[in-house]
Amino acid sequence: MSIAAEINFSELSNKPADSVRKLQAAPNQTLLVHRRGDEEDLVLTTARRAEEVREVVSFTTSLFVALMQHSEQARETIAELTPTVFPWVRFLPPEDRAHFVVELVEILEASNSLGTPAPVIQLITEWKHTAEVWADPHLVEMFTRDRSLDDDDEDVDEVPERGDTTA
Repeated sequence: MSIAAEINFSELSNKPADSVRKLQAAPNQTLLVHRRGDEEDLVLTTARRAEEVREVVSFTTSLFVALMQHSEQARETIAELTPTVFPWVRFLPPEDRAHFVVELVEILEASNSLGTPAPVIQLITEWKHTAEVWADPHLVEMFTRDRSLDDDDEDVDEVPERGDTTA
């Protein structure tokens, strides 16, 4: 994202009117607000600009989902292009690559209806971690071997349910 105007957080708090004028004069109605130390910088924009961005993302997502749902050719093209956008999918087995694309389209549609990108980011992160496992032969062997054939008497404890503190 290209942000033309930048200010320090102290400038925003000490000279708010000047900061607002700078925001309004920025070509994209956005300011990058630098914070001190390791604190994450902020992005300040107008409500109108934020709504415009949301509308564009929503429209683009809806169009993409509709194409994927109604066009075999679009699905084939997206499947071919996915490794260009997400190079790590090359480590996934072919059936997992296809499952990733289907799940991505479903989550894009659901996330768009909520107005939040968080589930999409979560899905991509999870699939990327899956690809990391497939990329490591040691991990593949560890996760895919049949434990019932192991000769050792290693006793593996059950994994407690989420929130269970009795373990």
